[in-house]
Amino acid sequence: MLDIQFIREHADVVRESQRKRGESVELVDEVLRSDEVRRSSLKEFEAARAQQKEIGKKVAAAPADEKAALIAQTKELSQKVAEFKAAADAASEEYTTAMWKLSNIVEPEAPEGGEDDYVVVKKVGAPRDFAAEGFEPKDHMTLGTLVAGIDTRRGAKVSGSRFYFLRGAVARMQIAMLTMAVDQAEANGFTLAITPTLVRPEVMRGTGFLNSHADEIYRLREPDDQYLVGTSEVALAGMHEDEILDLSNGPLRYCGWSSCYRREAGAAGKDTTGIIRVHQFDKVEMFVYARQEDSYKEHERLLAMEEEMLAKVEVPYRVIDTAAGDLGSSAARKFDCEAWVPTQGKYRELTSTSNCTEYQARRLNIRERVADGGTRPVSTLNGTLATTRWLVAILENHQNPDGSIEIPQAMRPYMGGREVIEPSKWEA
Repeated sequence: MLDIQFIREHADVVRESQRKRGESVELVDEVLRSDEVRRSSLKEFEAARAQQKEIGKKVAAAPADEKAALIAQTKELSQKVAEFKAAADAASEEYTTAMWKLSNIVEPEAPEGGEDDYVVVKKVGAPRDFAAEGFEPKDHMTLGTLVAGIDTRRGAKVSGSRFYFLRGAVARMQIAMLTMAVDQAEANGFTLAITPTLVRPEVMRGTGFLNSHADEIYRLREPDDQYLVGTSEVALAGMHEDEILDLSNGPLRYCGWSSCYRREAGAAGKDTTGIIRVHQFDKVEMFVYARQEDSYKEHERLLAMEEEMLAKVEVPYRVIDTAAGDLGSSAARKFDCEAWVPTQGKYRELTSTSNCTEYQARRLNIRERVADGGTRPVSTLNGTLATTRWLVAILENHQNPDGSIEIPQAMRPYMGGREVIEPSKWEA
């Protein structure tokens, strides 16, 4: 949620942000109109209520011959007070509804456009020349089957499409990758948290996930009315709802490990095989509470940590600055790291990191104490440090002609010293 005072004073900035996102510019005027009605209605109610209290005092002290008239006046005023209150409540609800539709203000540096209008910030590492090595690379599903590590056929049998089993050394590789991510996070001052994967609607809404992407989220309706998270960002943001944080010693940094769930609505025909677009996956997510003035430096820090992890798994990648029209509603700026996938001949997203400034904190009422004794909203940031999808890039970029997989050097201690995942004699 945005600061209404900022909207009143800088409406053109908010309109421009909405335009860059490809979202309703008229919504800004709707917010301002509803704000004006809300304040006017509240003023009428408070004035009538004050008058009602004043007459109430007069009734108590009035002579007997005047009380009847005052009581009649009080009853008439009570009806007006009730009407004014109903009008004020309705105006407040309309205002809140409009405010919660507004997305975060895009940082001026974010590129304009939609999904394909990103800006490549840099490329790291060169794609492997398999032709020069004399063999055609296998895709991750072929490799996963050869080593009996990925089984989507039985995953679909048990749970439906876009589910899978990870087994053996590939399952161990995922645990190794996630554990390596946790070690890196803890070494950088992050606190590990294994988070709930079911959250209340208020928390899901507060983080901004029930806007345009609500159809991506699994919902458990009656009698529970809870949501399955698509990232531990949601639970980590909700953890300090309605709290005042002490950030005097620097940002509060968490590293969340959880299973995640996404419906992949609208993904029909996209990545129908393999484990790129799936309904369930595991992830280590960084989440930071920072002072407003520190958020930009923290964003750079999260991106650097993602790149450090990608260097450890030894895959070529690029960093892109996401265009405004492709930002989630909470993000003011987002960078993605995309790894080269040889059999697709293109880069695919492995990580993203977003600066959500004060947007989520305002919605969840998360503040910090400031020097004058007052409070102000904090900034929140998030970034992926490792997730199941990484296996795609690792398997394809580290394959051998016989279908075996070289384990990246940094991961070997996490896999009991194993150096290679060999093809299996067992049927996958």
